Amino acid sequence: MISICIITKNEKEALKRCLDQLKGYPVELVVVDTGSTDGTLEMAGQYTETVYKFEWCNDFAKAKNYAVSKAKNDMVLVIDSDEYVRSINMDELSGQIKRFPKGVGRIERVNQICQNGEQRESREYINRLFDRRYYYYTGKIHEQITASDGQGYETYITSIVADHSGYLLTEAARQEKAQRNIRLLQEVLKDNGKDPYILYQLGKSYYMSGSYESACKYFSEALFFDLDPDLEYVIDLVDCYGYAMLNSGHAAEALAYEGIYNEFGRRADFQFLMGLIYMNNERFEQAVCEFQKAAGQKECRMTGVNSYLANYNIGVIYECLGKKEQAVEYYTKCKGYAPAKERIDQYNVK
Repeated sequence: MISICIITKNEKEALKRCLDQLKGYPVELVVVDTGSTDGTLEMAGQYTETVYKFEWCNDFAKAKNYAVSKAKNDMVLVIDSDEYVRSINMDELSGQIKRFPKGVGRIERVNQICQNGEQRESREYINRLFDRRYYYYTGKIHEQITASDGQGYETYITSIVADHSGYLLTEAARQEKAQRNIRLLQEVLKDNGKDPYILYQLGKSYYMSGSYESACKYFSEALFFDLDPDLEYVIDLVDCYGYAMLNSGHAAEALAYEGIYNEFGRRADFQFLMGLIYMNNERFEQAVCEFQKAAGQKECRMTGVNSYLANYNIGVIYECLGKKEQAVEYYTKCKGYAPAKERIDQYNVK
């Protein structure tokens, strides 16, 4: 049996949905509240008797370690109250835990994102399942699972899939969250010195707030370090930096990404990004080539970059070049994507 540990504050409705999704699974639920005033404690008590209070001290690792300490089981899964488990294959998970007793399990998290007024999904794998006898959390913010012996550790992909709504915020809530994160991350930098992961998270926080110039600054600093191009956060760092450059009007500088194509260019998301970079630099032939590469890939992190979004951008390029037939051909490949349908309808009107 495993214990699922959740820390929360003033997220009553999100937590209710989170706990509803866990009903029926043979797990212990541990909820730790860090100062809610919206009835979260009372609501959580309807799902589990193991509800605790923790005085918030601007340290997510301390709060999560406290929650883990309250679990009855050594094997714990830590999730956030804005994460909603889609499925857990308990038999498969049990087998994985037996095979990797000292490993750290990664869950597949499906981030719900609103981009340019459109609902999209991005997928990532994050470390969440571990035996507390061997691991604990470190870091005030964007806390990491750390081995008690200070050594590296083996990870494996679990059968757990969860949706994440944490990016679907009002503008005010997004700014509030971003500024809180920036403040805590700056404290970490001041206390511990420059670290590529913290610089990456600072860049992400500025990106979330729409401060793309500042995001570029911290992404650039992170890339000064010798980083493993296969690490998930490094892949995300590269992608986000590219978009930050485009969003801040530095499309010409973004052409420097040609120099890292060998390390990152096998992925649909990077190919799509390169297509946008070429497109913004009016290098249309190269842009079409990259979008076609992306559209030929089976997998991607961001929904649509290997299908309708890539084909739509090819259609836009051909339309701008006055190549009507090719434009319609690629708009048609978008299979119901609303902006592409609008462009086809416009042609039909004419």
